[in-house]
Formats: sequence, C-alpha cells, structure tokens
Amino acid sequence: MQTVVKKWFRDKEYGFLDNGAGPDIIVRKVDLIKCQYLKIGAMVEFECFSEKNGLTAKKVRLAKQNNQTSQHNKNSRPLHIGVMT
Repeated sequence: MQTVVKKWFRDKEYGFLDNGAGPDIIVRKVDLIKCQYLKIGAMVEFECFSEKNGLTAKKVRLAKQNNQTSQHNKNSRPLHIGVMT
C-alpha cells in the first residue's frame, strides 16, 4: 500500500499514516526500513495489518519518487523528502 505520513512524533518514535476516511494507521520506528524517522507529507509504502488497537503499518519505506524536478532542471539533484538515515 502507499499513503502519506500524517503525523510523526520523534520523541515518542511513532506516528500516523493517512487512511482516507478511515482511522489513521499507526507506524512505529521499529517498523521503518533504512530510516530513523518520517517527515509529515512524505509518501511511504508499507504492509498494513489489523491488530487489537487498530491498523498498524509494517515494513515501512519511503516510496519511490518520480524525478520531475530533475527533468525540468538537469543540473539539480533529485529531492529525497521523508526520511533521515
């Protein structure tokens, strides 16, 4: 699945992913792949599981972004918004 990061609490090491009209999906730092935290607005890919307390995201990684920025300006580097490794 893919969605956008809605909230991230660095001090608590968890956050929430947007789920449209449904309840937000919780994501914990331990379920992030190759990153330490997420930024609000970043697009992520993940696997979703239903748990006792609601929906949980596992195997969360930054979604591949198309390089529209680099197509317009060949000298610019692509932006990697969302995670800090």
